[in-house]
Amino acid sequence: MEIIQIVGLGLIATILILVVKEQKPLFAFVIATTAGIVIFMFVIGKIGAVIQVLERMAESSGMDEIHLKTILKIIGIAYIAEFGAQIVRDAGQESIASKIELAGKVLILVLAVPIISIIIETVMKLLPV
Repeated sequence: MEIIQIVGLGLIATILILVVKEQKPLFAFVIATTAGIVIFMFVIGKIGAVIQVLERMAESSGMDEIHLKTILKIIGIAYIAEFGAQIVRDAGQESIASKIELAGKVLILVLAVPIISIIIETVMKLLPV
């Protein structure tokens, strides 16, 4: 059960941070960031398995590969922006974290425009004129 390892790592990191934070706040931040990266590395392999399943489903349904890649990029941007914003938030920089989230949302919107236009075109073809 990997979740037990992840939660255990999170609890150990939290205890270390609480002990170290008073004397060395910078070191506490490094511990938090390192723990976050290690947890992210734990789950990145699982993301690869999900991507393979999605690729097989897209292939069998006849979906264009470019659309699947765009959707996967959108998901990646969302995860990376959230991860980065949380690290910056842990450092106490709420305003920068908000800017990272805004940048992620804008990039997602830019990538989503072609897919949205395809959806609108499909709906328009289905509607009687």
